[in-house]
Order: sequence, then C-alpha cells, then structure tokens
Amino acid sequence: MDTSIASTGTAEKTWGGGNEPFKASYGKLMMWFFIVSDALTFSGFLAAYGFSRFKFIDSWPIADEVFTHVPFLHGQELPMIYVAFMTFILIISSVTMVLAVDAGHNMNKSKVSIYLFLTIIFGAIFVGSQAWEWATFIKGDYGAVQTQGGNILQFGEYVEKDGEQVFKRVAIADFTQAGERVRVQDQRKTGIWYRSEGTLPNYTVDEVYSGLEANPNILVRTQIINEEGHKTILSREESLKAIKDNGKVVVEGANLRANEYGTALFADFFFFITGFHGFHVFSGVVFNIIIFFNVLIGTYERRGSYEMVEKVGLYWHFVDLVWVFVFTFFYLV
Repeated sequence: MDTSIASTGTAEKTWGGGNEPFKASYGKLMMWFFIVSDALTFSGFLAAYGFSRFKFIDSWPIADEVFTHVPFLHGQELPMIYVAFMTFILIISSVTMVLAVDAGHNMNKSKVSIYLFLTIIFGAIFVGSQAWEWATFIKGDYGAVQTQGGNILQFGEYVEKDGEQVFKRVAIADFTQAGERVRVQDQRKTGIWYRSEGTLPNYTVDEVYSGLEANPNILVRTQIINEEGHKTILSREESLKAIKDNGKVVVEGANLRANEYGTALFADFFFFITGFHGFHVFSGVVFNIIIFFNVLIGTYERRGSYEMVEKVGLYWHFVDLVWVFVFTFFYLV
C-alpha cells in the first residue's frame, strides 16, 4: 500500500482512494456516466419534438388515426393496440433482466442463462415490431394530396355508425383510376441531368380530381384541427376547389419529405427519435447475446462475479425507461 495513503489514515475512507466509492467498480461508474449523457441527448430530442408540436398544435396528426395497424389484421382500425403490445413486451423484458441480475448475485448460472435468454427474445420481438411499424408507416394506408403550401388534404365519406353519421377515411385507390404516363428523362441540356430520379407516384392530381368529381359522396378533410378536436371537413364545392386550385402532388405513406397523415415534421421526428431508440434496443440485444454466451461458457463463474450482467442490465433498464417517455410523447399525448 502507498505509504502516503497509510500515513494520512485515509485508506479505509470512502473518498480516500483506498476502496471503491460506494462499492461501485470503474465499469459500473462509466456505465452510469454513459446513461446520464444519453439521457440528456434523448431529453434534447424530446424537447425539440415538444416545441415543434406546440408550434403546429392545430395541424399535428392525431396518433389514434395514425397508429391503427396490427399484424395479420389488415383493414381493421385498432388504435394503439399493437403499440401497447410493444410497450408490454419491453416492460416484461425489463423484469426478466432484473431476475437475471438477481440470479447473478446468487451465482446461479442456470437461472442467469434462462432469464437472459428471455430478455433477448423479448428485445428481438420489440425490434422486429418497430421495423414492421416503420414499414407500415412508410407504405401508408389511404394516400393524400399535398397542396402548394405543403398542407395535406385527405379523403373520406360520411357513413352511419350506431345511428350517427361519422366520417370514414377513403383511400385514393378506391375512387381514382390511374392512367398511363411516361417519365420524361432528365437530360444534360435541361441543366438537371445530374439529379437522381425518384419513383413516379401512382396517381396524378388531375386523376384524383377526376375521381373526386365522379364520386359525389367523397369529401376532402384538411389537416387543421377544429374546436371539437377533429380534422376540418370541407363541403363538396370546397373539396373540388381545394384539389383543383391547390393540389400539387399525390402523397402515399410517409417519408422525410412528405407525410400523408399530416405535417412532414411529424414523420421527421418519428423516424429520428424512434429510430434512435430502436438502435439502442438493437445494440442492447447484441450486448445481451454476447454476455449470454459468456455465461454459457462459464466466463463469469471463473471470475467469481456476474457484474457484467448487472452493467448491461443498467443499460437495458435505461432503454426501457426512455421508451416510456417516447411512448407518452408520440402515442398518448
């Protein structure tokens, strides 16, 4: 022992350098530092989302109308059901991780293996579900027309439900006939020969207008939320005028440039924040797989400690906690 430490009598004091502060190893302290810094990053992203949503509060997409999909139940609108399932799966994975850490404290290799394996399975289900949700969000359901000002015009009709007239969304494909058209190739002489060309939309605004004109029951719904908390529905004359005078391009699904559900900013934040969180969950699954195989070959038994399981458990609980805030911001509020 260093004689300078021994002579001052600080060898056994917490901050004297003679032992680990609060019995936390270097690795565990570094994991806590990472968690705190990552928490600040997520806080910044969610704060930016909150400010943007407040700024466009009268035109923000309604989550109950966006996240209605459930695998193998296509065509049925079940708001938030699958998102709730994803949240439940992630919470259960946090429970199995707690049990794995507790088994590690008791040096029970078999139970650590079982609970860590279950955590990996639940994490993989969550990542797969998020990938499916992304694919569904990108593909879209109904399609819409984007105006010159960037607003979104959706389509629907009034139907009777439980004795009341309710507005039901209608897909563009249900009332529009697509015509044949050929892409005009960009050339050097036009000055835009270097531009990459995207895919052509399935319908043009003129085709949508013709279909709307031929179906008197179809109305246009804007992205503006009225005093009752519903999107504003235009009259028949207003619907035709909005498409004819302001229609710019047909939008199907959501991407970083356009979003059939409403303002494109919603899609930007959705892809960025949920993608960033999904990357964390995927990384956690990879870490758990590595540690799982180390458990199987007895690495931590030989070390006499399952602290590595506890460290990855801290990361996993943090990822679960972040999802609670993401779920609240995007899906509930």
